[in-house]
Amino acid sequence: MTEGEIRETLPRIGVVMPDPLRLLGLQVLLGDGTTFEMIPLSAPNALALPGLELVLMDASSTEHPLELVASFHRLRPLIRLIVLGDDLDPKYIERVIGAGARGYLSHSAREGDLRMAIDVVRDGSIWAPRKVLSHLLETGRRERKGSESKICPTKRELEVLRLLMGGQANREIASAIGVDQGTVKAHLGRLMRKAGVTNRTALSVRAMELKWVDRAG
Repeated sequence: MTEGEIRETLPRIGVVMPDPLRLLGLQVLLGDGTTFEMIPLSAPNALALPGLELVLMDASSTEHPLELVASFHRLRPLIRLIVLGDDLDPKYIERVIGAGARGYLSHSAREGDLRMAIDVVRDGSIWAPRKVLSHLLETGRRERKGSESKICPTKRELEVLRLLMGGQANREIASAIGVDQGTVKAHLGRLMRKAGVTNRTALSVRAMELKWVDRAG
């Protein structure tokens, strides 16, 4: 395999960095040409160039880095973006991650950290200071918990679910809880929407997966 063929098989990483000295330093640290191909770019070119897997972006390349990150995320959602900057305020870094970046590093990051961040982000995870990651994880847990509470069945829906999973027909469920069959169908319809399914059998299976069965029992 020729050198040119080897380069064609390497992952392509774009670098948006207006400071030539910083760009040169980054190329010296990472540009050995054996792990990935580094491509110096302007921000518009990074949005347009095909075949990019990841982009390293200097926050100083624009007066509005958060807006640029959001544009990357909106227009090229498959490109993983790592931002390099001097602002180490955890709240600022969280905003960068929230805008769509997959990683944040300081300009003074060591070679080992740079390479590890690239590997972690390419693998689909987020790279940020530990304090930021901990807060993001905790926020995510709270949001998931809140989201789950919004789709939880009501007490009456759980009663309908219990009877359904006991093999009762709509007529029998209606008689058991003292409503008409139309009301039972409405309860089942809401349960199916909350479970994201379209039939009674799938509802029973999904209810067990979501542990609604424990509440209905």
